[in-house]
Amino acid sequence: MEIFQQQLILPARPRGFHLITKEIEERLSPITDWRSGICHIFIKHTSASLTINENADPTVRMDFETYFNKAVPENDPDYRHDYEGADDMPAHIKASMMGVSVTIPIENGRLALGTWQGIYLCEHRNHGGSRRLMITAWGI
Repeated sequence: MEIFQQQLILPARPRGFHLITKEIEERLSPITDWRSGICHIFIKHTSASLTINENADPTVRMDFETYFNKAVPENDPDYRHDYEGADDMPAHIKASMMGVSVTIPIENGRLALGTWQGIYLCEHRNHGGSRRLMITAWGI
């Protein structure tokens, strides 16, 4: 069994749902000889998240943003945590709803994503800055 681990720093992106599959795959060259394994991707932030979903139609990503903005609106007078602005607490809630990690099987040296699946960075802040991911893969 081999283990591969590397940090990936993503450049700042605007608020929304962004495909990052290619950026992750570019870091996974050490797994190309593996028959099988697991890849775990963890985001080291509390106001952004990760998920896997539709990678072809950009309206899916727009609809995710619309849904989450309706479900967790800014400027709710009941929020106490607003030190960094109106998007502060909503970003934390959205990140908790989506999750901080994804786990993907590795098959024949590649991520075994479905035909229409891609890995999303879910940026919940208006100005979130760069984001750090830890990629850990193990396999044979």
